[in-house]
Amino acid sequence: MSREKPMPILLIEDDEYEINSFKEVIQARDDVKLVQNTNSSYVGLEYVKKYIPEGIILDLELHQGEGSGLDFLENIKRINLDFKPLIIVITNVFSEIIYNYIHALGVDFIFYKKQSDYNPEIIINSMVSLRETLYSNKINKIKTTTETPIEYEERIKEKINSELDLIGISTHLKGRKYLFDAIFYLENNDNDKESVFYYLANKYKVGNSSVSRAMQTAINNAWRKSPIEDLMLHYKARINYETGVPTPTEFIYYYAEKIRKFI
Repeated sequence: MSREKPMPILLIEDDEYEINSFKEVIQARDDVKLVQNTNSSYVGLEYVKKYIPEGIILDLELHQGEGSGLDFLENIKRINLDFKPLIIVITNVFSEIIYNYIHALGVDFIFYKKQSDYNPEIIINSMVSLRETLYSNKINKIKTTTETPIEYEERIKEKINSELDLIGISTHLKGRKYLFDAIFYLENNDNDKESVFYYLANKYKVGNSSVSRAMQTAINNAWRKSPIEDLMLHYKARINYETGVPTPTEFIYYYAEKIRKFI
């Protein structure tokens, strides 16, 4: 997260007056930018995956749109994102029970629309302030903490699983485990890449061809069932032109390199 770049914000709101008010404030500033707005909690979820906003301004009610703010918050918790956007909720509801619930779902700030000083400028200022605080805390954490080998290994495993989840590699398929192990193996054996399939075959006591077939089945399943937008967003390597899907070798080498850049 760099403070030198405008903060990308997603607006989920169904009131035209509110939308235009936020647009006016954002357009007048150079520290924020509106990446998209929608009145649908479901479309908003897709925009989160597509645009990777740092901040989300969410109307809790969405009377003129699809779903509700609660739907959005509950669904975004189920997505295994490798980033956490800041979330500010705006609402006409004044309820301590609801406020406690949505805070537990990951909401950072709540603004009651009927309070006397409510306006988009205050909300955008709060979003930017949150970003500054998060950035400072992140720098301080980097300076003061040392990652243990076990913590490092767990972080890599979480990242691999997150990447496989994002493109829909099914957890119930045997090939998912093979793909995970292959990527993790390459991360730890960078100079011994040619033996990855032999490593898996020996580990699971199966033939190389069985490992390769199971991997390909898992990949094919994802390319058949996952939205094309998700696949294009998260898998940017060249795809085998004859089959339209990556081969196991193309797939695991791509993700090994992607994970390496993440490190």
